[in-house]
Amino acid sequence: MAALQNSTLEAIKGNQAQLLSDWISSQEAAGATRNLKSDELKQQTADFLRLLLQAIETNSGSNISGQGWDNVRLFLEKLSTSRALLGHDSHQTAYFIFALKGPLFNLLQSRYSDEPALLADQLMQISELLDTLGMHTVRTFQKSRESVIKRQQEELLELSTPVVKLWDGVLALPMIGTLDSQRTQVVMESLLQRIIDTGSEIAIIDITGVPTVDTLVAQHLLKTVTAIRLMGADCIISGVRPQIAQTIVHLGLDLQGVVTKANLADALKLALARLGVSLSKAN
Repeated sequence: MAALQNSTLEAIKGNQAQLLSDWISSQEAAGATRNLKSDELKQQTADFLRLLLQAIETNSGSNISGQGWDNVRLFLEKLSTSRALLGHDSHQTAYFIFALKGPLFNLLQSRYSDEPALLADQLMQISELLDTLGMHTVRTFQKSRESVIKRQQEELLELSTPVVKLWDGVLALPMIGTLDSQRTQVVMESLLQRIIDTGSEIAIIDITGVPTVDTLVAQHLLKTVTAIRLMGADCIISGVRPQIAQTIVHLGLDLQGVVTKANLADALKLALARLGVSLSKAN
């Protein structure tokens, strides 16, 4: 960053302790230190200031995408990811950078009090650099946050579609909520994997908890049934309530010979009969 004067760098180096103290105070005043330990925050601010000075000293340009800024970018990317995991928002995360402006501006105003033109130039250079670093932090934070949300959604989908072993050779998948393309994919993957792991011959898909069945939902069910059959297993759909049955007829949906039952108990009884298992009440 050629436009920064050597005297600016020297001023920063000679006042690091005060800069760090004021920088931390600014973050605390803005509420940007939530869930952060004091020692951790002190370490992060000290590490960033050190890396920032190194990058400025060893590079002639202010383009932070350059190789000389690798360590600074990597630091900010790790910081953004950690803040996303802590539940911070983008404002709190970016303020780690922007909170440094005030202390640096005060330092430069004191250093160049008799040189207003040079002061304005140095303030502009520092401001542009911190703005660029702040925007990089925000972009990285958004990517990290989106990754966290996606992973949480996938985990919730897996939790909402548990595959239960009802009997040797019989699996059940109770569905709750609306079926969509993403959830259908998760359902198929988890169910097919359990069929392979257990060697089950019959899978029961219980749709008692599915509020409505329309053409799209029926298509998703058929895709799952087809995948199960391709694995050499059979499929029974249970939980077909009167309202759902009427909807299926009204829409003219063709379930292509799929066996359906009104409830899970009837579906299990049929599955056991197909396996040659008979049950009787104890005397």
